[in-house]
Amino acid sequence: MKGIILIAGAGTRLYPLTKMVNKPLLPVYDKPMLYYPLSTLMLFGIRDILVICAPKDLENLKKVFGDGSELGLNMSFAVQEKPRGIADAFLIGEDFIAGDEVCLILGDNIFYMGDNIEPFRKEIAANEGATVFGFRVCDPERFGVVEFDENFKALSLEEKPKQPKSNYAVVGLYFYKPDVVEKAKRLTPSARGELEITDINKMYLEEKKLNVVVMRRGNAWLDAGTPETLSEASQFVEIVEKRQGLKISCIEEIAFRRGFIDNRQMEKLIEQSPKGTEYRAYLQRVYEEYKS
Repeated sequence: MKGIILIAGAGTRLYPLTKMVNKPLLPVYDKPMLYYPLSTLMLFGIRDILVICAPKDLENLKKVFGDGSELGLNMSFAVQEKPRGIADAFLIGEDFIAGDEVCLILGDNIFYMGDNIEPFRKEIAANEGATVFGFRVCDPERFGVVEFDENFKALSLEEKPKQPKSNYAVVGLYFYKPDVVEKAKRLTPSARGELEITDINKMYLEEKKLNVVVMRRGNAWLDAGTPETLSEASQFVEIVEKRQGLKISCIEEIAFRRGFIDNRQMEKLIEQSPKGTEYRAYLQRVYEEYKS
């Protein structure tokens, strides 16, 4: 399976923060924003990853992440010249997808799934079509909303409805079969001039091939796309890390524990970290605990 991170757009909701710092590199507590969606893909076992960003962000992201080989990944980059909607990612990434299954994650979405990753992976593998995630929210009118039957099978999808049929929002993590590219090609722009991901999901729903996985209690989903939610996400990460003594979205730890890199490669990553920092000390603890 391939993975796409879409973190394009001008970052206007975060202005003037994005006047000086690229949106993907804005801090969410102790790590850049892009670490969080990247870590989610890694936790799902995805190693071939395309990052789609705004033109102004491209060179800085390449400098920070390179080709991903230090983490045992194969990373590449593309640009979305202007905002054309989430579903545009499948047109930009058609050659990258190359007939494979694909996971798309939004670059300003932060997921905390804990030990539910493996059950989620099994649910995704068992589905013949698309799998999206639903998360209970108190203000569903702000999101794409899914309506369920009594067995939690999806009945309908609506984008920002005035009278929501449920409290479950469809969040920015989507798993698709290879036919998603052809479906994206059949889309026409919405009233706001974008290719809507909800329209793709509706295609799968009409084919009875849309599976909505409801995130469990104890899971968390945060959208760090505004100053307020960016601050809330930072506070969440800080609280959990300090209480548990474990880091959220530490990409070096995930690469090592998942077997993407070996002892020697982990040692190199530790050496590259500045001496005397808490982050280096944490990587060292991880290495001592899990080295083979």
